[in-house]
Amino acid sequence: MIADLEAMQEALGEARLAAEAGEVPIGAVVVRDGEIVARGQNRVLRDVDPTAHAEIVALRAAAAALGNYRLNGCTLFVTLEPCAMCAGAMIHARLERVVFAAADPKSGAAGSVLAVLNHEQLNHQMLVEQGILGDEAGELLRSFFRERRSS
Repeated sequence: MIADLEAMQEALGEARLAAEAGEVPIGAVVVRDGEIVARGQNRVLRDVDPTAHAEIVALRAAAAALGNYRLNGCTLFVTLEPCAMCAGAMIHARLERVVFAAADPKSGAAGSVLAVLNHEQLNHQMLVEQGILGDEAGELLRSFFRERRSS
């Protein structure tokens, strides 16, 4: 049975792998019944796909693993607050819960810029939590972009 902290550590591991591949370091894991059922990391450059955000990659893998695009009973752990595209996908997937590490003041759709998740007019609501390993996830992103700017 994986704890929230361990799940976010796994998502951070995916983010580090993304950084090693030259991608923006964001990682995600999907957990159901205490087990990781899918992993994802940013793959937009490698896949030449603007939708290949870590969350989307993980949601696609979870749907394939579980044989259903409805991910009832699943929690998605992600290192950065989801954007509007990813938030919309999470709603359609019917996730039970989303946990993100660091807020995204530029494009976050869980309250930082937009409030897509749990918007009162949408038909699906989920638990949304933030902050687990937020400092580590934020520093990983800052150092990635610092390094990019200096090269």
